[in-house]
Amino acid sequence: MGETVLRAKDLNVFYKNRKRKLFSGNKKVQILHDVSFEMGEGTVLAIAGESGCGKSTLARAIVGINKDYTGELWQKYEGPQMVFQDPYNSLNPAKKVGWLLEEPLKVDKTRKWTKEERLAKVKEIMKEIELPLEMLERYPSQLSGGQRQRVCIGIALMREPKLLIADEPVSALDVTIQAQIMELLRSLHKRLGISIIFISHDLRVVYQISDCVMIMKNGKVVEYGETKDVYRNPQAEYTKELLKAAGIRK
Repeated sequence: MGETVLRAKDLNVFYKNRKRKLFSGNKKVQILHDVSFEMGEGTVLAIAGESGCGKSTLARAIVGINKDYTGELWQKYEGPQMVFQDPYNSLNPAKKVGWLLEEPLKVDKTRKWTKEERLAKVKEIMKEIELPLEMLERYPSQLSGGQRQRVCIGIALMREPKLLIADEPVSALDVTIQAQIMELLRSLHKRLGISIIFISHDLRVVYQISDCVMIMKNGKVVEYGETKDVYRNPQAEYTKELLKAAGIRK
């Protein structure tokens, strides 16, 4: 593992209990319990586990969406970006692709971008996500699911983040398009040298893309290590069960 780019130590993350009863007060629900791990720069870390295990909660804490936590959450770089599961709901349907890609630069408080600079960056990113420039004039509804996810990835790349978090980015796509998006992420990882956190419940997909894998259950880390080692010699019974359910182990 290279230089540490992200570290969590004894991380506990909470949500407000929206289902609280009358007179119950402002009680919080603890989602993550004493989560500890380190991520090396330039690596792909997969976070895997069944639905509700805390994968997305951890991602939202890392990008700053959920700031209600205790423990340590340290990052080498600011501004990690996130790609969500459903590309259609992630995009404003009333705006064209060109507008959507430009927007992160318009609201960038660290740099004043001219119109020419924004357009040049948009063209550069369209090349990175392998979409033709004529699609800049299309609305999200005029794109396929795979094309919309490419646009979401492009938006996340506009401000050149060092860490990209992909939260179930291919689970809403069919198998053929899944493979194309996976190949795009692998290519971006190699070309741009960015670190990627890849969240998935699909252990077959995890194996294809990740250097390291962290298995979560009920808000806790049950196993962490290099992907090939974890798959070849899992230590936790829960990991063995997941691999067996995925048809990877007997």
